[in-house]
Formats: sequence, structure tokens, C-alpha cells
Amino acid sequence: MREVTRAIQGLPVSAALDLLAFTPKKAAKLINKTLKSAVANAENNANLKVDGLVVKEAIVGEGPTMKRMMPRARGSGSRILKRTSHIRIVLTDEIKIENRQGRKARLKQEAKAAKQDGQGETTKAHKAKAAKKSAKSKAKK
Repeated sequence: MREVTRAIQGLPVSAALDLLAFTPKKAAKLINKTLKSAVANAENNANLKVDGLVVKEAIVGEGPTMKRMMPRARGSGSRILKRTSHIRIVLTDEIKIENRQGRKARLKQEAKAAKQDGQGETTKAHKAKAAKKSAKSKAKK
């Protein structure tokens, strides 16, 4: 279950529902049901728009364990643990949803800024090295 919840964290609700619909795990159906419930609660109780919701947090905690017995060989028995879990999904509309084009543009700008900063630092470093070399050559003379 935790693997599936990690996959939907930070995604918009529509993308998370799509991902859960095509995930071939039993946990995906249970988390899908919980996510739909969280969306309905956000829409009705908090008056939030569904289009802008993002999965801020998705946590799976350990629930109560039912203990059962199963008969085994020679009159013995073994314990079967039927584990349960608590699913907690937190939605928010404060996180900005970023699409592919926006992400590409942001990464280009960051790369451009880093390149400019890198050039400025390298020229400073070159000037410092040149000054050290000239100082050493003067000291030798």
C-alpha cells in the first residue's frame, strides 16, 4: 500500500485518479476509493474546487490485526494474522500545479541563470589564479 501512496503524492487529483485506475494492485482500488472520498469531503465541507486540488500527503498506517487460528498437522494449530491499515490522504489547493511546458520553461531559466553565475565565478577564479602566479613570479625574482 505504501508503494502506491508514494506514487500519488504531489500529483493533481485527476492525475492521481488516472494513475490509480491503471495500477495493477489491490491497494490501488482501496486508495482510489479513499481519494474519491477525500475529494468529496473537500468539495462539500471546505468548498474547494476539484480542479485545483493536489495530493499533499498520503500516509498508510498500521491498523488493528485480527488473529485467527488454522489447524495444522498432528493436532497443532498456527496463527494467521489478518492485517488492516489506516489510509490518510490530505488534499490542498495551495500547491501550484505545474504542467510540462511550464516545467521546461522553468528549467531553461534556471539553467540559463546557473550558466551566467558559473561564468562570473570562473572569471573571478581565473583572475585570482593569475594574480597568485604573478605574485609568485615576483617573489622568485
